[in-house]
Amino acid sequence: MDIPSQLRCLFAGTVEERNDFYVIEVPKQELQTGTLQAGAMYRVALLSRRTDTESQQSETEPQRKRRSQRIQTPPVAEGEQRTVDIEDLGDQGDGLARAERGFVVIVPDTEVGERVTVEITDVRENVAFAEVVARGSSSE
Repeated sequence: MDIPSQLRCLFAGTVEERNDFYVIEVPKQELQTGTLQAGAMYRVALLSRRTDTESQQSETEPQRKRRSQRIQTPPVAEGEQRTVDIEDLGDQGDGLARAERGFVVIVPDTEVGERVTVEITDVRENVAFAEVVARGSSSE
């Protein structure tokens, strides 16, 4: 599956019926990370969930192992250094870069288009924080 760079968050949820509406609840942590803002408009994509039986029948063992690793492990680790491109600014002015699977890395004191080498200082379930260790040229 291709994941667009505009992806702001990814979570599993249930569509619930309330009065004349269908509602999807966004976990509070998605707003606390600074990538979403209450009251703002976002596009939502819904993917159907296969039953466990369907998943077991259609997935090979290597596919199950990769899926399990993707779900459980962020693609970055504390202390790791990476060169990233700052793609956007968060609500508080921090630079936002993306690692594998659209995983957001927040980098303070950077500007959009800047290429920097960072050290990952804190990794959470859906976001990581990093500090600049070297600055490169702007990406084009």
